[in-house]
Order: sequence, then C-alpha cells, then structure tokens
Amino acid sequence: MKTIKVAKEIILNGQKSNLIKISEDLSTITYVNQNISRNYNNPEEKIQAETFCELILKYNYPVEQVKQYVKVTVGSDVKEADIIVYNDSECKKPYIIVECKKETITEQEFKQAVRQAYSYAFATAGTIKYIWVTSGIKNEYYAFDKEIDSRETITDIPQYKVKKLASYKFAKNGGTTESGQKLFPLVKVEESELTNRFKQAHQALWGGGELNPSEAFDELDKLIFCKIFDEKKKRNDGDPYDFQIIKVEPKSKDRQDIEKADIETSEKLLKRLILLYEEGRNVGERKNDTEIFREGIKLNAAKARSVVSYLEGIDLLHTDLDSKGRAFETFMGSFFRGDFGQYFTPRNIVSFIVDSLPINENHRVLDTSCGSGGFLLYVLDKVRKAAREFYNIKDGDEETIECYEQWHEFAKYNLCGIEINEQISRTAKMNMIIHDDGHTNVVTSDGLISPEKLRIKTNNDKFKENSFDYIITNPPFGSIIKQTEKAYLHQYKLAIKERDWLNPNSKESDRPSQSTEILFIEQAEKYLVDGGYLAIVVPDGILTNSSMQYVRDYISDTFRIVAVISMPQTAFSANGAGVKSSVLFLKKYSLNEKLLRVDIRDNIQNSLLSYSEDGSKLFQLLKDKKECIAKLNKQLKFAERSGDTEIIEQLANKKQVLTEEFDEQIEFTRENLLEAYLEQYKKAITDYPIFMAIAEDIGYDATGKETGKNELPEIAKELFKFIQAIEEGTDHFFQ
Repeated sequence: MKTIKVAKEIILNGQKSNLIKISEDLSTITYVNQNISRNYNNPEEKIQAETFCELILKYNYPVEQVKQYVKVTVGSDVKEADIIVYNDSECKKPYIIVECKKETITEQEFKQAVRQAYSYAFATAGTIKYIWVTSGIKNEYYAFDKEIDSRETITDIPQYKVKKLASYKFAKNGGTTESGQKLFPLVKVEESELTNRFKQAHQALWGGGELNPSEAFDELDKLIFCKIFDEKKKRNDGDPYDFQIIKVEPKSKDRQDIEKADIETSEKLLKRLILLYEEGRNVGERKNDTEIFREGIKLNAAKARSVVSYLEGIDLLHTDLDSKGRAFETFMGSFFRGDFGQYFTPRNIVSFIVDSLPINENHRVLDTSCGSGGFLLYVLDKVRKAAREFYNIKDGDEETIECYEQWHEFAKYNLCGIEINEQISRTAKMNMIIHDDGHTNVVTSDGLISPEKLRIKTNNDKFKENSFDYIITNPPFGSIIKQTEKAYLHQYKLAIKERDWLNPNSKESDRPSQSTEILFIEQAEKYLVDGGYLAIVVPDGILTNSSMQYVRDYISDTFRIVAVISMPQTAFSANGAGVKSSVLFLKKYSLNEKLLRVDIRDNIQNSLLSYSEDGSKLFQLLKDKKECIAKLNKQLKFAERSGDTEIIEQLANKKQVLTEEFDEQIEFTRENLLEAYLEQYKKAITDYPIFMAIAEDIGYDATGKETGKNELPEIAKELFKFIQAIEEGTDHFFQ
C-alpha cells in the first residue's frame, strides 16, 4: 500500500482560510495577502509557510500585520527578515521578528540563526519586543530589550493583544490563562518529523563532543522514557506538563538577573526530569529491572534542555504504533548500522509475518533475536487491536479497564524477546515502554545458550522449554559460531556431522563451526510447544544448496513445512544487507511424530543399503576400490624402492584413473540410492500441502523508496486462511 504524505493540518487550514495557495504539483506557494510566490520545494520555505499560518490562525495576528521577506539594513548590507509581525495596522511598529530554518539544522546553525535574528532586531525600529527562531521541530523564544542586549528566553510569544505571557506553553488539552494567553495541547506528528526530532535531539547531545554517540543514545532513551511517563501521569485539563521548559522569572530586568533566571530555568527542568525518571523506574516491575534503569540521568542542564526543546510539544504516547516504531527504528538504524553492523527487519516484512499468524492474547510469543523489538511490537499491536475490537472501542476513544488489562496482561506475561547486544536490548526495552509495555520480558543474552542457562543468567523464568506457541525471528545471517569459542555448540544436533548413510565408513564428528541462522532453527525447537509455529527469515542457501541437505533433513524430521515465501533480492538492501532470503513457516511435530519420521528414514536407508541391488553394488564398489588401490600402493612402494621412475609414473597414472573410475561409479550409485530413498520416504510419510509464494514487489525498492505496490498483504491473507485450515484439520482441501 502506498503511503501518501499528508500536508500538516496548519497548512491545510491556511489554504482553507485563503492565506496561502499551493500549486497542484506542490512546487510553488503563494502568500495571498502580499501576492508573493516562492519555491515550495525549499525546506526552509515549508517551515516559513507553517509559521506564517500559525501566527494568524493560532496566535490570531491580523494577516495585514504579518509581513514576509522584509528588507532590513544591517550595517552596510541589506538583508531580508523572514517574518516581521507589527503592532499596528499601518505596519510602522515592528513587534516580533521570526527567523525560519529547515528541520535538519544543526545546533550550531540554530545558534547562528538566533544571532542573525538579533542582528535584525537591533537594525529595526526600537519597538521590537520578541524574537522567535524556529526549525519547525525546535523553537526558541526571546524577550528583546535593545538597551540591555540580553538573551532572555521565554516559553512562547504572546498572542494578539495579550500582554502577559504564561511561564509554560503546553497543558493537558490546552487552555487559556487569566491574561488570555492560549496554552497548547500536545500534538501527534508524522513519522518523518518524529524521526527528525529523534535524530536532531541525539545530535544535540553528542555534537559538541561531551558525549560519544553511544552515550548520547542512552541518555536520549532515558529522556524519551521521562516524556512517556509524564504524558501518562494523571492531571486535570489545563495543568502543565513537567516535560517542558517552564520559565523562572528574573528578579529584575538587570542583565545579570536575567542570565541567572535562565540558568535556574534549565536547572529546575533537569530536576523535574530526574524526579520523573526516578518515579517512573520505581513503578511496578520496573523496580527490579537493573538493566535498563541501571543508572540515572547523567546530562547537564543545558543538554537536557536541548532535548526537551525537540520533544516537549509532541504527543508521543498517542502517536500510532506504526509511525512511532518506524521513526524509532529509522533513527536507530542509521545509528546502530554504523557502530554495530546490525540490520533491522523492514516493517513490511514484519507486518506480513505477524499478519499471517493467528496469534491471540492467550498465546505465548518469543523472538530469539529480537533486535529493537520490531516483531514484538507488531504482535503487541495485533493483540491490542483485537482487544479494542472485542470491546467495541473506536479510534480515539479511551480504553476500558477490561480492554487495557487484556492486552497489557499479554504484554506482561506472554511476550518475550532475547537480544545479545546490551545496548540494542536496552533500546528494545525502551521501545516496549514507549508502546506500553511488556519490556521486562526482553532480556540481554546470547539467544543460542540453553533455555536453562538463560533463565539463570537473566533471573527470568518465562523462558522455559516447550512453552511458546509462536517464535518469530530474523536471526543474524553469516555469523559463525566455532566449537573453540562457544562451549554450548556441541549441544546442537546441527553442529554435529552425523554418519553419512551413503558412506558406511564415515563416523559421527563435531563440525568445527556452524552458522547462527542454522542454530536458531534448532533452538526454536527447544522453546516451541508441540504444534507451535516458527516463522523465520532464512538465506536461500539453506533451501537450495546441496551442502545444506542435512539441515533440510533436520527440518523435515522436526517440523511440518507450512509455507515458503520467497523475498526479492532487494528485500534487505536498503537496510544494508543483500542476501537473497525467504520466510519459512514451520509447525513443530510432537516427539513421537519426530521419532516416527526418523525411524522411517533410518529404516528406508538401512533397507536400501542391505537389500537393494544398488546397496550391494555400493558395498562391492567400495570394497573393490579399497583392494585395487591397496594393491597399486604396494606396487608403487616396491617401484619407489627400485627407483624405476618410468614404472612409478605408470603406476601413479593407473592409480589416478582407477580412483576416478571408481569414484564416478560410486557417486552414480549413491545418487541412485538417494533418489530411491527420497521416493520411498515420500510414499512412507503422510503427504501434506505446502503454501508457496514468490513476492516480487514488497512495497519498496533496493534504496528503500516506496514502489506504490506491495504484494505481501494479499499473500498474508491467503496464508492466514491456510494456517487456519491446518489448525482445523481441513488443509487437505488445498491439495
């Protein structure tokens, strides 16, 4: 499904009010009152248009008193102020200067924009009282006094004809102060803007070099937690939020008192954040979570204030899961790929897998390699939507206690994740908290250690063998586990090279190493209940390479193959990986079913070796080869003693020719035996249908650009029906 970017509400209202006109191709904007047309593709122009409309529609200034692109003489240069608001209808008394910048402006560039706005204020008539610098996602406001040249920060500019400013801007559901100043409610924002806010807030934390990017990420996580917790706190309509800049009034208009008040404003903000953090992390089960809440906020007041300036006005709690999750992972992906080589599963694939499975609130779900928690969040959203539908709760309506408890109990007890990287694991926990919450069941651990050791290591008893109904995962591809590095490797059947039935002289031995994606398939068997489902992203080599036949045999013995969905080569390209992959859906057999299949396999193989013509031929060929080569080796040894080089060369050539002839006959015989085995095995076991599909277009190309078409939702619908039929025992109708 194609995502259509919707213009911001303020722009739509500006067009309805005939303040602006935007061309059909979105390339040009016209400001109607001044009859000025500009390039709307310019990122700064978009911010200017929004700010212009806000001044009139939110702050109530008459359009005739709001002028754009005003010539200002600064020294010997003539420059252009973006917007000047006048205090009179004749536009002779400049009142507010506004400087607009693009969303992606750096902190240093923003400070330069403040200096630029001040230079305009000094060059303009002495009636300027306020300065507003905005990038759309960050706003700073100043009370201007030409005489003392102070940088007195305030929380907003006054609305039209309001004389007294409030000490804060944001309150629950908005409101109005006694002086008539309007207070603003928090607003939900689009995914792209939320991503930019996260990125810019992170850059503000580490850009100056005081923190490295990793430390800055941790601190941003803490403040996002504070933001969410503050939004959840009970407060009356009109009460201010704590997670915002609240101005401390200076004792006097003396410059020194103004600077002291500004410092105190930042320090009091930091104290409120610390209190929010401490209060939030001591709620319920979070008291025992020493991993995500292992230390307090380590930011200084100025850094904390920078982050708050990006997040204070947005409604993070009620932003929909998809936008919030995409924004969080887009931001995280750009950060983690650089530092950890991690790749996150594209949302279209996550959604497809979760939509294909009939998961409900009674099921237990695990991701053994959960990354930032994408699969867990989509499962949580699926259960939450089902609960809202069951209790007939419409979009925007408050959930009943029964509805909340239904999906929240699922999150608390039934939703689990394992992530090996400590920082990504903490991020997954924070991601779960942001989405409320289930985070206590995300643990930091190697997902390949035994369930028993994992329970001891994490002190979490929810990770029991044979206890999960669904495992949904996208394990890391290409990572190799060596026997010399991981003591647990010998515990895996797929890390042992079994005796080759077509080579009677072979012996069982340890494989020196094994790839993680193969081990995660076997690990899933340990955690799943009988009849439980595994949905796993695998490289196509597991399904096609001849060297992987032993893996396919293990899968055939252990699981019913439910579905194989082939992804395009570009499925993970935009996320930094180019391996051709498929999504494999498997249903675990009971132990008796597995043993029966293994017995059938062993019996057929033994029977073919013992009683078939090709079996007898294979043994005879191996015996003849051994005897012939032994005879030639004896002759060679005698010739070497005599030093007859001509005889040595003849015997060596004969040995090579005979070896190749025997090997060719042996290989041909083994192929016949394998073909006979597969034919007999197929007849001996219960046949069943397998759902197969090739997804050629999954909604985006190799660069991540949307294609306008996505075949996965339709495939998911049909696969969901197929799995339901399996559960109902009616899947034979698909044969």
